[in-house]
Amino acid sequence: MAKVRVNIKSTFVKFRCTRFEKRLLQVKAKRANLSLSSYCRMAAMDDKIIERFTEKQIEVYKALVQYHHHFKRIGNMFKKRDPKLTEEVYLLAEEIKDHLKNFKK
Repeated sequence: MAKVRVNIKSTFVKFRCTRFEKRLLQVKAKRANLSLSSYCRMAAMDDKIIERFTEKQIEVYKALVQYHHHFKRIGNMFKKRDPKLTEEVYLLAEEIKDHLKNFKK
């Protein structure tokens, strides 16, 4: 028989902050798709809080992926004719790839 874990939150915690701090907490909670209580609880417990991407950020990410692929292809086209240009294009493609890795953090 499986154990059922009941998670009843029965203790109430209050803390004081400025209006600005409260608004900031609300904005951060909304970005992470969490309630204010859940956000504060996770922050207090040092849990990892992941903000969700906005539609605009997702569009930018997809565009960077496309740019990375296009610059790699351009570098391949010039590989024999102009190795220096190929190297510069590859460096640009790698720089874009580094920015893409930062999205995942």
